[in-house]
Amino acid sequence: MIPTSTSGTAVDFSRAARLLSREARSRGLVVPGFRCPPRVVGVHRTLRRQPNGVVIAVQVRGRPWFVVVADMIEGVVVANELKPPAADRLRTELWAAVAAELPDALTTPRTDVA
Repeated sequence: MIPTSTSGTAVDFSRAARLLSREARSRGLVVPGFRCPPRVVGVHRTLRRQPNGVVIAVQVRGRPWFVVVADMIEGVVVANELKPPAADRLRTELWAAVAAELPDALTTPRTDVA
């Protein structure tokens, strides 16, 4: 079958969420919760601050997987209210972690959609 989509699956999303949570925790940062899809219709990513933490919701269906991962990474940066150069450094480190542990999710076209 010819690959027709680069969208990630629910399993890909949960693996990326666990990885990014672990990376944030190891740096002493706020560890956000991740969910999909956002409750707000028509948006790709939301961030909700609650007394007990932060929840990042990302639209997965019908979007390129690397864009979903980028939204998740940016959510970690925003949840921690980081500014340059710390924000830039964290983005670089999180992308490196994703590339090292989930390389197929970023480079291999998928035929299934979450």
